Amino acid sequence: MYTILPRSQGAVLGVEISGKIDIDQEKNLIAKAEEMIEDQGKISVLVVLGDHVGVSFEAAKADIRWVLANMQHLNKIAIVTDSKLLSALVAIDATFARMVGIQEKHFDRDEIDIAWHWIETPV
Repeated sequence: MYTILPRSQGAVLGVEISGKIDIDQEKNLIAKAEEMIEDQGKISVLVVLGDHVGVSFEAAKADIRWVLANMQHLNKIAIVTDSKLLSALVAIDATFARMVGIQEKHFDRDEIDIAWHWIETPV
């Protein structure tokens, strides 16, 4: 399940994910991002991940396809989680993201305010 965070506005989309995301939820989230891109041109995304997050294969595939097709419309991605594994994966992915002009950064959950400040600061 996902929740659009109330601080989302303009070119910033904040999402909290908990439990498992299925393909219908992923399609709804993609539609929201595309609506924002249509309005703003480029967006930044803050994702807060809960402790027990999962994603269906179909949803993961749709997400990857969408990101690859829309990299030029992404400014920043903030991943907020206490998972050490995800922190390491974000650090690796951030290297590749920089190559296509996307800033990507990990924040621990207790750094949520710092993450919001970073994501809301224009590039």
